[in-house]
Amino acid sequence: MDQPLDRMESSRGCCSFSTLQAWLPILSWLPKYKLKYLKMDLLAGLTVGLTTVPQALAYAEVAGLPVQFGLYSAFMGGFIYTFLGTSKDVTLGPTAIMSLLCFSVVGGQPHRAVLLSLLCGLIQAVMALLRLGFLLDFISYPVIKGFTCAAAVTIGFGQVKNILGIRGVPQQFFLEVYYTFYKIPEARVGDVVLGLLCLALLIMLMLMKSHLASADASTCSGFATKLVWAVATMRNALVVIAASLVAYSWDAYGYHVFTITGHTSQGLPPFSPPPTSDTTSNGTVISFGEIVKGFGGGLAVIPLMGLLESIAIAKAFASQNNYRIDANQELLAIGVTNIMGSFVSAYPVTGSFGRTAVNSQTGVCTPAGGIVTSVIVLLSLAFLMPAFYYIPKASLAAVIVCAVAPMVDYRVVAKIWRIHKLDLLPFGVTFLLSFWEVQYGIMAGVAISGVLLLYSMARPKIKVTDHGVVVMELSSGLSFPAVEYLSHIVHTQALQVFPPRSVVLDCHHMSIIDYTVINELRDLLKQFKLRKVSLTFAGLQSSVLKVLLAADLQGFMFTDSVEEALQMETVILLSE
Repeated sequence: MDQPLDRMESSRGCCSFSTLQAWLPILSWLPKYKLKYLKMDLLAGLTVGLTTVPQALAYAEVAGLPVQFGLYSAFMGGFIYTFLGTSKDVTLGPTAIMSLLCFSVVGGQPHRAVLLSLLCGLIQAVMALLRLGFLLDFISYPVIKGFTCAAAVTIGFGQVKNILGIRGVPQQFFLEVYYTFYKIPEARVGDVVLGLLCLALLIMLMLMKSHLASADASTCSGFATKLVWAVATMRNALVVIAASLVAYSWDAYGYHVFTITGHTSQGLPPFSPPPTSDTTSNGTVISFGEIVKGFGGGLAVIPLMGLLESIAIAKAFASQNNYRIDANQELLAIGVTNIMGSFVSAYPVTGSFGRTAVNSQTGVCTPAGGIVTSVIVLLSLAFLMPAFYYIPKASLAAVIVCAVAPMVDYRVVAKIWRIHKLDLLPFGVTFLLSFWEVQYGIMAGVAISGVLLLYSMARPKIKVTDHGVVVMELSSGLSFPAVEYLSHIVHTQALQVFPPRSVVLDCHHMSIIDYTVINELRDLLKQFKLRKVSLTFAGLQSSVLKVLLAADLQGFMFTDSVEEALQMETVILLSE
């Protein structure tokens, strides 16, 4: 008896450790960690860190928050993802899209943005625990592209006012467009010149990097090439630093020609629970319930879009670098990051495509590179905040414009038109409504995609051919939304003609069947029997055949193939 018990205990221990590995992926790669991995992770973490700091400052502007909130949101992801993430390349932090979504829900109110992070994290973590990642499958590609294109235009144009140095422009997109053009005469020359110079430098460095990436490996060796690649990779940090030095120099001589970031809170954020209530400027206390009610549809849109963005990035780089990710574990990593981030004043974050690309290209070996990135952000918060006072807003605007410009994929319209024209409907609705309210655009796009999907289920293509008897081939499965349509076709093609005709249903595409379908087939068989013609089912799959036999349909006939059914009908006709 002892031996079987020992085996059971060993099995339990093994299962429990494998379960622990599944929940903590760090246990899978940490025992195999090598010294050469450390070198590459340090290099990648440093490079990504120098990209993260200026982007985090810029994205806080998009979210309508003080710039330090961008850094507050940028460091927790590196620590959490190291333990829970399944991709070596993904970096979590503030992104342009999540910043825009956050602004659309909380309107640039810091306390509510932090509470939103907690609630989004809880929703994402619960989804992971309940294995609800499949819900993302209901957001179609045209909806995603419509949203990202609209978001890129909204974010990019929103930075024009900072490049021009004009103030008093509303945040609502259509008003923003009007007032930006209306206030062009108020543009500050210093901001315009500096912003355009920063844009030109960023574009030039970006083109140099893409040229090096596409060039032959034999022509891209040498110290000079590596130096150019490093400078191009860290272009955001270098441009912001150079612009800050220019602004500081002019300010030191008493010339205030640039709009600068101004005072920022120095030091690390306090570790404390997010506020569950808010107080307005006139002293009115807003309860937790009222705040959550104010979030509205954002509580559904932001968690889903955060998951969608991050998992899409993780899958893309996993495929590129030949490894696999666990989608539900990724949900958990993002959810825990947002929950813990809310305790350090972070707003909702997700995976960043640009920073993940930098991470991968620099040769990161494990998720530990994120720890280095997070340490750089923490050091910036601890020691560099006074220097951020002189960062020109025009330079941050240039960083954002260059980051979101590739998201405007105008070629996708032609591709959708060639492949499936109806997909332009959810794309167009999502794109246009997102300029009004981002969450409404996404919800409307998902709703229209759902309607199109249901319509295709309710109106499957039925190929009707005449072989002496009517043969109907169903192009897809048969479920309850389609049964009325099938019944209509059968009646018009076979039962309402004179004389009535027999029908062979080619069912080799039918894999499932429900009670509504069974009920309608029972009525059809009665109609065929009354008119003394036959309804034959051909090519039924075994699972469907078992259900039909169990239903005990009167007059039910089936064959293995359409040919066999036609031969049987020929024999019946000859016998008559």
